[in-house]
Amino acid sequence: EGTGTRDMEGGGDGGLREEVDQALAAAVLAEGDLLIAEGKAEPGKDLTVTYRAGKGHLGSEGDFRLVWGFNAWSQKGFFADMVPAAGEEGAFQATLKVPKDAAVLDFVVESGGQYDNNCGLDFHVEVERREGLEAFWSARAKEAEERRRSKEEAKRERIASGRREALEKARAKVEAVLSSEPRAPRAGEMVTLRLDASVSAVSEGVGVEARLSFNRNAHPLDLPAAKMTPKEGKLEVTFLVPSDAWAIDAKFVAEDGTMDDHHGFGYHLPVSGSVAPEPPQHVIHVAVEMAPIAKVGGLADVVTSIGRAVQDMGHTVEVVLPKYDTIDYGEVLGFRECESFEWGGTTNRVFTGIVEDLQVWFLQPGNGFFDINMIYGADWEPIPMMDSERFGFFSKAALEFLLQSGRQPDIIHCHDWSSASAARAYWQDYHHYGLWKPKVVFTIHNLEFGAAAIGDAAMNAQKFTTVSPSYAFEVGGHPAVEPHSAKFSGIINGIDTDIWDPLYDQFLPTPYSAENAEEGKRDAKKALRERLGLRQDRDCPVVGVVSRLTTQKGIHLIKHAAYRTLDRGGQFVLLGSAPDPKIQADFDGLAGQLGGDMGAFCYAYDEPLSHLIYAGCDVILVPSMFEPCGLTQMIAMRYGSVPVVRQTGGLRDTVFDVDHDKARAAWEIHGSDDHTKAGMDGTNGFSFEGTDEGSLDYALNRAIDCWYNDIAFFQQLQSRNMTQDWSWNKPALDYIELYYSAIKG
Repeated sequence: EGTGTRDMEGGGDGGLREEVDQALAAAVLAEGDLLIAEGKAEPGKDLTVTYRAGKGHLGSEGDFRLVWGFNAWSQKGFFADMVPAAGEEGAFQATLKVPKDAAVLDFVVESGGQYDNNCGLDFHVEVERREGLEAFWSARAKEAEERRRSKEEAKRERIASGRREALEKARAKVEAVLSSEPRAPRAGEMVTLRLDASVSAVSEGVGVEARLSFNRNAHPLDLPAAKMTPKEGKLEVTFLVPSDAWAIDAKFVAEDGTMDDHHGFGYHLPVSGSVAPEPPQHVIHVAVEMAPIAKVGGLADVVTSIGRAVQDMGHTVEVVLPKYDTIDYGEVLGFRECESFEWGGTTNRVFTGIVEDLQVWFLQPGNGFFDINMIYGADWEPIPMMDSERFGFFSKAALEFLLQSGRQPDIIHCHDWSSASAARAYWQDYHHYGLWKPKVVFTIHNLEFGAAAIGDAAMNAQKFTTVSPSYAFEVGGHPAVEPHSAKFSGIINGIDTDIWDPLYDQFLPTPYSAENAEEGKRDAKKALRERLGLRQDRDCPVVGVVSRLTTQKGIHLIKHAAYRTLDRGGQFVLLGSAPDPKIQADFDGLAGQLGGDMGAFCYAYDEPLSHLIYAGCDVILVPSMFEPCGLTQMIAMRYGSVPVVRQTGGLRDTVFDVDHDKARAAWEIHGSDDHTKAGMDGTNGFSFEGTDEGSLDYALNRAIDCWYNDIAFFQQLQSRNMTQDWSWNKPALDYIELYYSAIKG
């Protein structure tokens, strides 16, 4: 099968057709006596290709293999062993079946690791199309459009299914404490709420009152506090749901002062049949990064991903971004200049366009703050401005834009130190002067920079978050966080499941899902070994690392894992690089010592290889010293690899040890408080707590033992990992709850 494909999206006159036309022209020019086709190349029929090795630079000795693809290599990865041609010395032949959708065949010849690629032009043979090329391309365009529509429909259904599943899991967690009868309350009808005081935050054995409202506390009906009645071990309250209610809001207060308000967010049960639909929230992100057009780090991915996920759930999301001169505005759909406003001693031009389905507003001040060919780094350049000055100006300019354009969003969501000043500026300079409606949410992505600005934003935001619950706990005592901890929470990031999808991954030899994970991962392992020169004849686990090589990432444990894996008879693969030359030199030495047919060390950015590692490895190691969220372990599970991680930050929140975390996994993955029930095993990897080599060995050895001693269970674990949802579905629900809570607060 081919190892890579590329569809022609849209019409037949796209870039692929131009490449095929060039290959066809090369086929005419290359007609000669080095590589020839016997007869015509016709779709669906056999074609024999002869290579006259004696006339090429490979020589006529050795084994020869035909490497081929078609349509200017848009379909590639096909191989055929060549045999000596009868009646012609020094010539070798291979027979292949011409693909039905080929317009041109593409070839190179390999022998002993050397290639004849026709002096860089490759060899090409034209396929005779009876319908003519115009009809061929027209049919291809229709097929591509049908595939695109089918893929979009499948994507929409996948999003909707994931959303339903995330909602159901969230509801299951709530029902462990608070249930309703009927389970789906209807507007205009009676409903009974049942609180399990034994697992609630209220004290048992004392009187409890229910504080009830509707529509996220926006409904005009103000119900009096209702005393709950004990019944069958639970506390009950019954009431009529208004006809225009779309949500029931509840919290519970006991006589001794204890309260259950669902960790400060309140309980909110959806109501069906309301005569008044739930109004969408309007969220505006004020940020200095946004993927893919202005990306430096993970902040960019979060802004785009959470914006899209919340928008997909029916809300309105916009982004305000500096107009950097580094952005390729050809990638911005419908990019145009729309208005301008005077502020800050300069004219601020406003541009707009669509990025990843989100409306983006680009601000370009006349002072040149964002015309310096960089996003960050002004502090180190001989120019009269600092990054703090640039982004401080932008943060206030964004608020001025909202004011002057008449926008009144429900939420202004700012991010990290770079737009932290928007929180104070809003309340100080805008809330009382026309921009009256918004509440402020602030997210910490990196606490290593701008702690003072972060602390100020934390004080002025109604709610602030970081990128995982465990990391929130770990940094809870930080001086920027601790004084405002009552407003602080952690929401785990998700991954972009369109980019990271083994079923549609162009870099994999075989598309696969949980249903055919064994086949897909087997083919990916073979391709990975071939790509990196690893032995194919070893039946052993492959352990992979995809990481920046910094102290934070646990480099001493990565090095130890390489030794331990090889010592256990496994193969080890590393993709990454070190910004510190000393660390890089150390790893260069490691590659020199361990590299070979059992270990591969790649020190470069290589996107296709990263996909192949996630798919082809059995185990992915993430031994970070600290990790606010981490995406590597979630991508690994998406591709059916088993993570081995250190229990810190987001690693702890996403990886549940098969031997020690059954109860926690059942709750977090399935919303079940009984891990012994069928289908409730949510464990997905191996973890350790310490920072020493022995601690790592405890987890890594168990993973390797499992592969060697119980491969059936290991493969079951791989398939299970692929079914777990690490998309933005659940984080989007959490952020929506956070936004509502901020509005209430």
